Amino acid sequence: MKTGVLCIHGFTGGPFEVEPFADYLTDHTDWIIEIPTLPGHGEKLTLGEQSAEVWMMEAELALKRLKAKADRIIIVGFSMGGLIALYLSMRYKIDRLVLLSAAVKYISPVQLGEEVRKAMWDVVSGRIDKNAGFHLYEYKFRNTPLRSAMEFLRVVKLVEPYYHLIDLPVFIVQGDKDGVVPPSAAEHIFDRLGSSEKHLHHSETGRHLICYSEDSADWFLKTLKFMRDGQ
Repeated sequence: MKTGVLCIHGFTGGPFEVEPFADYLTDHTDWIIEIPTLPGHGEKLTLGEQSAEVWMMEAELALKRLKAKADRIIIVGFSMGGLIALYLSMRYKIDRLVLLSAAVKYISPVQLGEEVRKAMWDVVSGRIDKNAGFHLYEYKFRNTPLRSAMEFLRVVKLVEPYYHLIDLPVFIVQGDKDGVVPPSAAEHIFDRLGSSEKHLHHSETGRHLICYSEDSADWFLKTLKFMRDGQ
């Protein structure tokens, strides 16, 4: 039985957000790994008139392509991609689901404030070039239309009423230092999923880009074990 893994990146992001984990899967399995770029996303943001429906449709088309090549399907969703993964799991037969920093709640004021404080300190001390996160989010803020942000919130609202209908095995990974999605989001979705098998792993050092966390080797291993179960 051939296993296929669909990895879905987050809002204003791109495949780079999940590539470390995708590379890990490639190195340790013979699975088919697919990482589509949602319309308007990637290295250069052109969100423009893109809508929630367009993003979900692109992921759905990628899933259909993967289903044509694999018998056993796992979806890995990061941030907004986690919401799209939940949406797809309600419409199609999916064997396992992995949610990374799933954006079921958005923006942790405390953690975001800490991220901004660190960035401003780097500006004052002349070390801003070392703060890659600041440059990443500065670019996102400058190139994300308000309309697109509202479309993201539509994805949140479209999926939220149906968490209890999801009954497949789920593994959730959440960074405790996430400055974008509050850590409480993980408990929020964990408590509401209808799944009889569900796991929650907290990364003590993980920020929002969880695939780049210092302890990624630890949760990569645990997540792969979960993904292999049931083969």
